[in-house]
Amino acid sequence: MTPQGLDNFSPPSDLAECQEMLGDLVGTLKQAFGRLDEKDEQIQELQQRLQQLLRAKFGRQSESIDPDQLKLFGALIDAPLESAEKTSETVVAKNGTKHGRRKPAKNLPRRRVVHELSKEELGCPGCGAERTAIGEEVSERYGYIPSCVEVIEDVRLKYACSTCQEHVVIAAVPNKPIPKGLADSSMLAYIATSKFADHLPLNRLEGIFRRHGADIPRSTMCDWMAFTAGLVTPIYEEMKRRILGSKVIWTDDTPVDLQDREHEKNIRQARIWAYLGDADNNLLIYDFTDSRKRDGPVKFLQDFEGFLQADAYAGYDGIYAGNLVREVACWAHARRKFFEAMPSNKAAASWALRCIQVLYRIEKRIAKNSPDVRREVRQGRSKKVLAIFKRWLDKNCVIELKGPLAKAIRYALNQWDALCTFTEDGALTIDNNKAERAMRAIAVGRKNWLFAGSRDGGKRAAILSSLIASCKLHGVDPLAYLTDVLSRLSSAKAPDIALMTPDKWMPVS
Repeated sequence: MTPQGLDNFSPPSDLAECQEMLGDLVGTLKQAFGRLDEKDEQIQELQQRLQQLLRAKFGRQSESIDPDQLKLFGALIDAPLESAEKTSETVVAKNGTKHGRRKPAKNLPRRRVVHELSKEELGCPGCGAERTAIGEEVSERYGYIPSCVEVIEDVRLKYACSTCQEHVVIAAVPNKPIPKGLADSSMLAYIATSKFADHLPLNRLEGIFRRHGADIPRSTMCDWMAFTAGLVTPIYEEMKRRILGSKVIWTDDTPVDLQDREHEKNIRQARIWAYLGDADNNLLIYDFTDSRKRDGPVKFLQDFEGFLQADAYAGYDGIYAGNLVREVACWAHARRKFFEAMPSNKAAASWALRCIQVLYRIEKRIAKNSPDVRREVRQGRSKKVLAIFKRWLDKNCVIELKGPLAKAIRYALNQWDALCTFTEDGALTIDNNKAERAMRAIAVGRKNWLFAGSRDGGKRAAILSSLIASCKLHGVDPLAYLTDVLSRLSSAKAPDIALMTPDKWMPVS
C-alpha cells in the first residue's frame, strides 16, 4: 500500500482479509523502519564528516581535553619517579621560549662598518679642541649577499725540462662528480638542496639561474640529479643497512602522483615510505614504490628483526606473521578516532580521551629518562591505566552500537595487543608521530613538484630526500654536506662510505 492509497482506505469486513492485510502492513513497516535506520546512519555519518571538515577548515587542530578531566588519575601522573631519581641523571628544565628581538647568531660572518664624525662635528663646543675616539657602541643588523653562479676555470700548467725542452708533464685536475661534465659538486649540491630541502621545482631554478646570467635548462638539471642520485646510492644503501639493524623501526607512507602514459589520465598513484632507525641508528630514509601493495614494505623489511611501529595498514600483517617482527600500534591514531566521535557522543568519547591523555602525561614525565626507567614506569603506571581503559572498552563494545564511537572502540580493541606493546620496552614510543613528521617534507614538496616523472625518477627523489632529511635530523647543513661528499665519492673506498652518512660525517678541512 502506497501513502497515496491511504486517503481512500477502507478496512475489509472479512476477518481473514483483515488478518492478511495486517500481516502485509507489519512487513511494510519493518521494511520502512529498516530503511529509516539506514538513512539515520547515513545522516549521522554525513554529519560527522561535515563536523570533521569544518573543524579541519575553521576549528582548533589540537586534540587536547580539559585538564580537570585528568584529576581522577592524578596519583598515577604526579607520583614521584623514585626509580627514575635513582637511576638517571637530573634533567635541568629548559626555560620557555623567549620572545622579543633575537641577536644574530655568532657563527654568521661579520662585516664591520665604522661610523665616524665629520670633520666639522669633531670640534668641542666647550673649548674648541678636536675630540678623539674614547670607545664605541656596537649594534647589529642583518644583511644579505646575493648568491651567484661562477665559472671555475681549471688551468693545468704544463712543465718541460728547461734544458732539453722534453719530458713534458701536466698537472692533474681533481676528479669531477660527473666525468667531463659542466657541474661542480657545489652546483649539484645546490640544485639537490633547493629541490628536496627547499622544495623548489626545477623550472623555478631555471629562472633563478637565468637571472644570474646562466642558461641551465631544467632537462640538464634533471640529468644532473639522476647522476647525483646514482653517485650517493652507496651512502643510501649504508643508511638502509644500519636502519635494518635497528631494534625499532618507525614507518609511515604518503601518496604521490606518478606520470604513467599507459594509465588513464596519464597519472596514477604511487607511494613514498619513510623508515626511521632507533637511537643508535638515527637515520631516515625514504623508499619509492609504484603502488601501496604490501610488496613494498615486505621487500624493504625482509631482513629486519625487531619492533615495527606503524599504522594499522593491513599490508604489514604478512610481516608480523613470522613472529620475527613485533607490531607496535600508534596511540595517536586511536586518540584521533575518539576525538572524531566527540560531536556524536561527547560523554563517552571524553572518557576515552581522558584515559589516553593520562598515558601521554606519563610519557611526558619520563621522556628524558633512560629506556630502563621508561619501561619500569610504564609497567607500573601505564599498564594500570590501560587496564582501566580496557574494562571500559569491553563494557561499551555493544554489537548494536554504530557510528563514530563504535568505530573508535572497535579500532582500539582490534589493535589492543599492539597498542600495549610500547610498555614492554623503553626504546619504544607511545605513537608513530616521528614517522608521520618525516612525511611532512614529502607533503610540502609534493605541492611544488606535483608528480614523479617516472619510476626511476621517484626512486632518485627518495634517495636524495633521504640524505637531506637525515642531515636535518642531525643539524647538518645539507648544502655543505652534499658539496663535500660529492667531491669525494668518486674516489671513496668502502670504509669511507660508512663515515659519509649524515650522522658520522665530518667535513674535510
